[in-house]
Amino acid sequence: MKQVFTNAKVLVPGAKAPLPLNVATDGDVIARVNEETPSSDEKNIDCKGAILAPGIIDLAVFKIDKPAFHFGGITRAALMPDQSPVLDLPAMIKHNSSEGKPSLWSHPLAAATKGLKGAELAEIGLMKEAGARAVATGRSWIANSGVMLKLLHYCRSLDMPVIVHSEDSGLTADAVATAGETATRLGMSSAPASAEALSIARDIALVRESGAHVHFRQVTTANGLDLIRDAKAEGLPVTCGITPAHLFLSDIAISDFRTFAKMSPPLRSEEDRQSCLVAIKDGTIDVLSSGHDPRGPEGKRLPFAEAETGMAGGETLLALSLNLVRDGLIDLGRLFELLSTNPAKILGVNAGQIAEAFEADLILVDTEKPWQVDSRKMAASAGNTPFDKLPVQGRVSAIYKGGKAI
Repeated sequence: MKQVFTNAKVLVPGAKAPLPLNVATDGDVIARVNEETPSSDEKNIDCKGAILAPGIIDLAVFKIDKPAFHFGGITRAALMPDQSPVLDLPAMIKHNSSEGKPSLWSHPLAAATKGLKGAELAEIGLMKEAGARAVATGRSWIANSGVMLKLLHYCRSLDMPVIVHSEDSGLTADAVATAGETATRLGMSSAPASAEALSIARDIALVRESGAHVHFRQVTTANGLDLIRDAKAEGLPVTCGITPAHLFLSDIAISDFRTFAKMSPPLRSEEDRQSCLVAIKDGTIDVLSSGHDPRGPEGKRLPFAEAETGMAGGETLLALSLNLVRDGLIDLGRLFELLSTNPAKILGVNAGQIAEAFEADLILVDTEKPWQVDSRKMAASAGNTPFDKLPVQGRVSAIYKGGKAI
């Protein structure tokens, strides 16, 4: 089908704000982006002045949750290998690649080690042939530096990025919070924030040795971000991401032992949170992702130390991230680089921007549409959000996956 999106404000690469353009699609790809009106053989889709943006690509989620992703404008999601069973075999990659299609594309990430135990490399080459576009260490850090270096050398030869979790397990052990005033007052088992910087420093040293591309899935501390800045200035192939939870919440959010605010990595101090906002503004952070990890009552309605980590973030990712634009930290164009363009580049998929020959994964966005986050009414398979009852602005009014309306 040939169609043209007209009367839209289009977010094109390099533009700080949407431009009044028309976007024509031919089948599942974008054919042109200009001011031409539809021809007689093209269907006209009147966007009625809405913003037309690239579909969001959610990097490193823990569950493919189509209702939540469609609500939030997510058209592709990279699935972490922490599944049951672990995604450490080619058959697992093939099976999970089909989940959600055709209205949502899943990109399963290959487990770095067998069973994610950090001891023996998994069959990464075979998993790449099966469709894996990146490798991930899962929720844990590979403590053995020899194994990690071998992994990076191998992934460099395969031209596959490695997505890592950054917490030195020798320090975090059974900790459930970041060491500081809040953890001390609540009597919680805690680990110093330096656990993140130590793991990042080690991995950057191994990047320097191997030349592999490492994406630090979540960098949440001032020291960790300083290390990323220095590595980028050196020209090393490193990128990093963060979730809205670590941008808008500090460890004060766990003060009432609220398990919905139990994260991995844990929420940090207010000083670290402010450093994360600075890193968004200065370009140190490359990716905004939801960390979508829905957990039901059986996993969250427990004493804090026993509760599972994670939050349902798919449907709130866009609305919360738009606060960065309203606060003047970044412009709308930059926001969709963080949400769409950069994740697409890391995964090596032909999507994430509105330009000729790219996949026609498009969303219509009303940035001012008000609504309230309500854990009881969420589309996600579980409503474990620390932003429950928060008034937000920004809703997706339509999704087109490969040019087809969802």
